[in-house]
Amino acid sequence: MTATESRATTPAIAFIGGGNMARSLIGGLVARGQSVESIHVAEPYEALRTALAGDFGVCTHLDNAEAAAQATIWVFAVKPQVMKTVCADLAALAQQTRPLVISIAAGITGAQLSRWLGGDVAVVRTMPNTPALLGAGATGMHANAQVLPAQRAQAEALMQAAGLTVWIAEEAQMDAVTAVSGSGPAYVFLLAEAMQAAGEAQGLPADAARRLALQTIFGAARMLTESGEPADVLRQRVTSPGGTTQAALDAFEAGGFRQLVATAIAAAARRGGELSAAND
Repeated sequence: MTATESRATTPAIAFIGGGNMARSLIGGLVARGQSVESIHVAEPYEALRTALAGDFGVCTHLDNAEAAAQATIWVFAVKPQVMKTVCADLAALAQQTRPLVISIAAGITGAQLSRWLGGDVAVVRTMPNTPALLGAGATGMHANAQVLPAQRAQAEALMQAAGLTVWIAEEAQMDAVTAVSGSGPAYVFLLAEAMQAAGEAQGLPADAARRLALQTIFGAARMLTESGEPADVLRQRVTSPGGTTQAALDAFEAGGFRQLVATAIAAAARRGGELSAAND
């Protein structure tokens, strides 16, 4: 296939919203060879439009409908609180053109999106996380019954521009995805904060405590993803009976660490459901 033919068969994509997550996906798509002429971005802030056009060469628009009319795939990258209004403004066009709709908004269900767009719309609900900005994200994905196999493949290819993708069969589980991976980077950042502060309390200089904590988290993450071993096996492997690691882990367990993590993730999942109800 020639470059011209490849460009002609590339599905056009409209991003409704040009914030950080949209920017990460656009950057990943362009790096993978998506033609910039096939990417349209609607964004109300002129500075963001100028930056996206300048950095990637994509087509930018002030008006949502103007961008959406150019594409067969619409990516909604707006805040959950404004999603209903944005969809209402695009409903007539959605009914006319029948696009594949991909949403990255937390707590907004596929049924809500389809209804707000006039009904019977192919919707893939996704939940990426902030490491997508580095191409190292994790995204849970759920397709409604209207999504065709070819559209499912298109959605997966698009989201893989930001990292790993995992399909979720039951949409009710998307709130758990939000709680585990969508919000998950913040848990790791909190752990890094706590480790650094504890190191300083033990007398380490701030810079040394920070560098040691961050590299330890980075190295442990690489071991988890590259070794193929389960987390519990790796934990046991580095824990000598009666040693320093054992003392620390005993303190974690005595403090209810596992239950605290479970409670935190349950709280995040519950909040995801509340966002859906609040924005209906």
